[in-house]
Amino acid sequence: MASFCSLTLILISIFAFSISIANSKTLKRDVKALNEIKASLGWRVVYAWIGDDPCGDGDLPPWSGVTCSTQGDYRVVTELEVYAVSIVGPFPIAVTNLLDLTRLDLHNNKLTGPIPPQIGRLRRLRMLNLRWNKLQDVLPPEIGELKRLTHLSLSFNNFKGEIPRELANLPELRYLYLQENRFTGRVPAELGTLQNLRHLDVGNNHLVGTIRELIRIEGGFPVLRNLYLNNNYLTGGIPAQLANLTNLEILYLSYNKMSGAIPTALAHIPKLTYLYLDHNQFSGRIPDAFYKHPFLKELYIEGNAFRPGVNPIGAHKVLELSDTDFLV
Repeated sequence: MASFCSLTLILISIFAFSISIANSKTLKRDVKALNEIKASLGWRVVYAWIGDDPCGDGDLPPWSGVTCSTQGDYRVVTELEVYAVSIVGPFPIAVTNLLDLTRLDLHNNKLTGPIPPQIGRLRRLRMLNLRWNKLQDVLPPEIGELKRLTHLSLSFNNFKGEIPRELANLPELRYLYLQENRFTGRVPAELGTLQNLRHLDVGNNHLVGTIRELIRIEGGFPVLRNLYLNNNYLTGGIPAQLANLTNLEILYLSYNKMSGAIPTALAHIPKLTYLYLDHNQFSGRIPDAFYKHPFLKELYIEGNAFRPGVNPIGAHKVLELSDTDFLV
C-alpha cells in the first residue's frame, strides 16, 4: 500500500510539473534574443523555427536546436545548438543576451568576424563549441569570465594574436581545443594552474617558445592526458621535468624546431601511449626504456638526426577526435 501511494505521488508530481511547463511563459528577454537571431540567419535554420516562442507555444514545438527549462514561473533557453547549416555572417551578438545558456554549439558554419566581448555575460555556460567557422581577430579576454566552462573548442578558425592568459581563470575547464588557427607568441604557462584540464590542443598555429617555459609552474597540469603542440615553431629540448606530468597519454611534438636528446625520464610516464617526435631536430639515441614501455603503442621519429639503428614503434596515423570525444 505504501509503495502504491508513493507511486501515485510521483505520478502526480510529474503531471503537475508537465502542467507547470505547459503554462509557463518564456522569458521575454530570451524570446526577443532568439527572434533577433532568427531574423539574422539564413533560410536553412528559419524554416524550422516556426512561431514566435522559441520554447514552443500551444501546439507548436520548441524551435529546432533550442532547449528550454523552467525557472520559477518562466521558461528560459538553456541550450542552443545550430550547427552544420551554413550560417553566414558575423557571430550573432544577440546570443549573449541568453544569460541562462549552459551549452552553445554553432560549429561547422560560416560565421565571420570576432567573438564579441559580450560573450563574458554567459556566466552559466559550460560548453562553447565554435570550431569549423571563419571567425577571426584576437580572442576577447572576457572568455576568462566563463567560470563554469568545461569544454571550449575554437579550432579550425582564423583567430590570431596571443592565446589569452585569462583562459587560466576557468577553474572547471577540461578540454581546450585551439588548433588550426593563427595564434602567435607563447602558450601561457598559466594554463598549468588549471586543475581539471585533461586535453590541450594548440597544434597547427604559429607559436614559439619552449616546453620548459610551458611547464615552469611547479605542480602544473596535474591531470593532463593529451598535449598537442605539433606544427608550430617550438625550440629547445624536452626537459626531464616533463615526466612530472604523470597522467600524460598522448604527447604530440611533430613538426617543430626542437632539438637535443630524448630524456629517459619520459619513458617513466606510466600510461604514455602515443609519442610523436617526428620532423624536428632531435639527436642521439632513443633510450631502451621506451621499447620496454608496457603502454607505448606508437613512437614516431622520422625526420630527425637520431643515430643509425633507432627504430620507430607502431604504425603512425593522425590522431583526431570525434564529436563524441569532445563531449566526454
